[in-house]
Amino acid sequence: MNNQLLVKSRLSGSIPKWIGLDTNVAGPMIGLLLLCTVLTVFTDSFLTLSNLLNVLDQVTVLGIMALGMTLVILIGGIDLSVGAVLAVAIMVMSWLEQVLGLPMWVAMLGAIAAGAACGSTTALMVVRAGLPSFIATLAMMSIARGLAYMVTDGAQVSGFPEWFSNLSVIRYGGVLSLTVTCFIVLALVFWFVLKFTVPGRSLYAIGGSSKVAKLAGIRVKGYTSAVYIISGICAALGGIIMTSRLDTAGAGAGVGYELDVIAAVVIGGGSLKGGAGSVVGTIVGVLIIGVLRNGLNLAGISPFVQQVVIGAVIAFAVMLDLLKRKAD
Repeated sequence: MNNQLLVKSRLSGSIPKWIGLDTNVAGPMIGLLLLCTVLTVFTDSFLTLSNLLNVLDQVTVLGIMALGMTLVILIGGIDLSVGAVLAVAIMVMSWLEQVLGLPMWVAMLGAIAAGAACGSTTALMVVRAGLPSFIATLAMMSIARGLAYMVTDGAQVSGFPEWFSNLSVIRYGGVLSLTVTCFIVLALVFWFVLKFTVPGRSLYAIGGSSKVAKLAGIRVKGYTSAVYIISGICAALGGIIMTSRLDTAGAGAGVGYELDVIAAVVIGGGSLKGGAGSVVGTIVGVLIIGVLRNGLNLAGISPFVQQVVIGAVIAFAVMLDLLKRKAD
């Protein structure tokens, strides 16, 4: 008992250091500011209200998915299935609304339930079967993508209710749409939970050392399961917003999104070894990717070259994380 109390004491004393918001976010934030400065100088249309609002619209899906991925990476896990889970969620939503004729809001709940079910299955593979998160989520990626094609036999679905499309079209006050507002509200909730609550601090503890966290009385398996379920729900929410923006849904949606989502968290200061990361850092990472893509588009750079640039940024961010860990 005394040993457990000692572990708890040391754990709670070291958590604020682990969170390290200022240290972890300072570099990415400086990088974002420099990127914005360069694009402002070399393009005429970057620093305009319409373009900045367009960037916000474009990063909403990535941002919501990245919030869920932040929790996964905090505990030292990885989720390669988020793109496929997004696809199966929107195909379930389309099937419920278009084929069964259910109200759109019920279909949206069905999509969220599908995302939660995928996350629960992943959690079972990781927690109960003991599979590494890489293998478990790789398997879920294949399963979910296959299910997405099976739901509507691979057909593209469109023709959703007008109010659904308006969620991402109408800007209230001429600034924010409901979908962007949803992202902002979720980001605030995630930030509050990680910064000020016991469950949030527990995730940092698990990422720092799951064995030490278990000795401290933290329910490691329970938190791990919850994290993967939340990641699945965030992927489903991202899919709903994507469908609202495009007014179409296809089983091929979300291909490659898992890489961008992981990259956003890592660029924002998250560590693939766990125990480091923050919501603010993730948002900065999301904005870096969004601004970089937007700037390259404005400059007329080929999408193929854009992939090379994004890949180089990811490699650079991971290298900086490794150098920082060696220095510590």
